[in-house]
Amino acid sequence: MAAKLGIKLHVLDLREDFGRILDYFCSEYQKGRTPNPCVLCNRLIKFGKVWDFARSQGASFLATGHYARILRHNDGVGLYEAANVVKDQSYVLAMIEKDVLPNVILPIGDYSKQQTRRMAAEFGLGTEDKEESQEICFIPDDDYVAVLEQRCPELVRRGNIVDSAGTVLGKHEGIHRYTVGQRRGLRVAMGRPYYVTKIDAESNTVTLGPKEEVMHKNLRVTWTNWLVEGPASPFRAKVKIRYNDKGASATITPQDNGATVEFDKPVSAITPGQLAAFYVRQ
Repeated sequence: MAAKLGIKLHVLDLREDFGRILDYFCSEYQKGRTPNPCVLCNRLIKFGKVWDFARSQGASFLATGHYARILRHNDGVGLYEAANVVKDQSYVLAMIEKDVLPNVILPIGDYSKQQTRRMAAEFGLGTEDKEESQEICFIPDDDYVAVLEQRCPELVRRGNIVDSAGTVLGKHEGIHRYTVGQRRGLRVAMGRPYYVTKIDAESNTVTLGPKEEVMHKNLRVTWTNWLVEGPASPFRAKVKIRYNDKGASATITPQDNGATVEFDKPVSAITPGQLAAFYVRQ
């Protein structure tokens, strides 16, 4: 592609840095949490190491193909949802450093996927029919369990599946096979839909419950990355708690280097380890 466009290609060896992403990925599952490696990768590698290298080569901007928008206004520069919210990827960019934003270009944030494919064809790039992929880049065939068991075999440890009263419902082959809110693949027949409501790494147990037990109104954020001036008082925002989440209205109260979030209505499957992204309309 670089040859076709007539631009210089640099290949960076970032295997050691990427190892930090893999270590984090395994460590979070060992704690019974569900990580989001793409969020950390964007912060440390794509908008970290790659941007550092680009600047060392005299570049003033870093352009990526994320479906999101960087908009400039009186107060500076902000990260916004893509015009096509169905394809929006602003969530996975929410942890990049604030100082990087003025140097980021997201050229396809105002377009739909169909428009992007049409432009690729018009420019003769040969990528207009390329299949989409939402899989984690280092997970072959989307089989994250196999990757975890190969890299962290100690995760394979048989334990109990219980209900909220502690009654044993069955056995599991490792807590890494489960995430809060999961309904399929539980291997426990309850006569009605049951969901993972809690994962306890210390006791090696997975707790299941009916839908009402996975609905909650509150969460605590343990570390915040403000892309605006950090607020000193509670504010209203739309909060997304996972990728492809439409978001829900909530009140955010900053606390030290974290925050508490109270949703207007209960939301499903608030999952430890995931990112909570705050969106304020301007």
